[in-house]
Amino acid sequence: MSIWDWVVLFGTLGFIVIYGVVKTRGSKDIDGYLRGDNSMKWWTIGLSVMATQASAITFLSTPGQAYEDGMRFVQFYFGLPIAMVIISVTVIPIFYRLKVYTAYEFLENRFDLKTRTLAALLFLVQRGLAAGITIYAPAIILSSILGWNLNLTIIIIGVLVIIYTMSGGTKAVSVTQKQQMAVMMGGMIIAGIMVVRYLPDYVSFGDAIKVAGKMGKMNVVDFSFDWDDRYNFWSGITGGLFLSLSYFGTDQSQVARYLGGKSVTESRLGLLFNGLLKIPMQFVILFIGVMVFVFYQFNQPPAFFNEAAKNKVYATDYAPQLRQLEAQHEQLFNQKQEVVQALTTAVQQEDETAIAEAQTQLASIETASDKVREEVKTVVKAAVPDTETRDTDYIFISFVMKYLPVGLVGLLLAVIFSAAMSSTASELNALASTTVVDIYKRSFRKEGDAKHYLTASKLFTVAWGVVAIFFATTASLFENLIEAVNIIGSIFYGTILGIFLVAFYFKYIKGQAVFIAAVIAEAIVLYCYNFTDIAFLWFNVIGCVAVIVFGFVLQAVLGEKARK
Repeated sequence: MSIWDWVVLFGTLGFIVIYGVVKTRGSKDIDGYLRGDNSMKWWTIGLSVMATQASAITFLSTPGQAYEDGMRFVQFYFGLPIAMVIISVTVIPIFYRLKVYTAYEFLENRFDLKTRTLAALLFLVQRGLAAGITIYAPAIILSSILGWNLNLTIIIIGVLVIIYTMSGGTKAVSVTQKQQMAVMMGGMIIAGIMVVRYLPDYVSFGDAIKVAGKMGKMNVVDFSFDWDDRYNFWSGITGGLFLSLSYFGTDQSQVARYLGGKSVTESRLGLLFNGLLKIPMQFVILFIGVMVFVFYQFNQPPAFFNEAAKNKVYATDYAPQLRQLEAQHEQLFNQKQEVVQALTTAVQQEDETAIAEAQTQLASIETASDKVREEVKTVVKAAVPDTETRDTDYIFISFVMKYLPVGLVGLLLAVIFSAAMSSTASELNALASTTVVDIYKRSFRKEGDAKHYLTASKLFTVAWGVVAIFFATTASLFENLIEAVNIIGSIFYGTILGIFLVAFYFKYIKGQAVFIAAVIAEAIVLYCYNFTDIAFLWFNVIGCVAVIVFGFVLQAVLGEKARK
């Protein structure tokens, strides 16, 4: 990286941290620290909600996901706009009327303390794990790309977030996320424009889209139904709906964003703003990944995208094997060039016969190329056993580091750091809020004054930050980072959502019944995760429905004794 890239990177990060500290310093009580004095406008809420979702994993993994699997991941978000409407109509007015600090306070009013505590603990477990992954994911890739020590990178990200989150609480998280969102989307759009500009002169933007489509990457909507298929219209519109209802309606990292609104109307508009723009935002990020795929049809891609790991192999006895496989990979790419150019010409001439012939040839070459890549991964694993060989998450950042001009590299790295800081800040703030309000204040220190709870909130913010950093330093990569976060959420969200839906809509079911039902539902979801091949999005439906069904059954069995 050039000096200007470093200036852009640290200048952007420094501005965000200082801005967050200066604009929000001096919270006098827990209301200002945890609810931001209810001063947020709808556009701040909307951008904050979007930025909370848009972790570094989004910008690292999503383009790689599209590179390998096409656009179909966008279906994951199809249920989100419906969820935004439901939450705006039903959930927000209740939370405002009760003047709650966290979503789980409502559960004690409706049921009892143990149900509130159970829901809070489920949230703390899943969000605590997710916070570690949120830090770890960009850190392991950035440390590899920049040559930094992994643990040092994790600590830098974690400490930067802790500083301004502890200083200003919810308001600091929300106001800094506006700047972070501008950096994130601005940087990604510029990267997308650059990818298209780097295509050969004879390949127009329209040609690139058509070539991507003929190579199976523009698979935006799939109406086929398959329980084991993670991404299709039906899993997105149902499982995605339940996941979004859980995330935005019961996850404190999101609830805190709109509880800080000036009014019910501001909070509703903020959520609807998110519902309107989230799918286009994910579409753009996925589309950039598809364009990177098209770019690499005309430019030699690496046989293994994690260059730092590959360089370690060169220093071992496995170097000759790796170079031999890379030569095979390059030879296959050279064979593919003629076919790709033939496909492009056929697309431009709308010659379906030639298109079909080129597709068949490309499929054969791609199969051979994939086989070589798998052999490369085997060699890398043998040479450097502790290296993660799935390189999907390195695809986009590898392109950035190799092809983008001076300054833009620093900006794209700032995008990844900003996204990591943004989502982690929301998580730490939510973890601290839930710990203080739902656990510490309710069950351990009931009579403290406002200053005591403010201090406790800041200390728990630091404590959860340390926990997240520690977990990040001991974590290992999942198969795909963006899937990892959603899998963790899906394991817990369905049960939590079931508890809340019972609380909102099924007055017949009381505290004892819903508590036992939630424990059973969570056990069922954990069984499904460990012993079945059911796609993870369905866990949200299974957990939620199980809570409701078992709640009705148990209430009938427990009868009048449980009607309180």
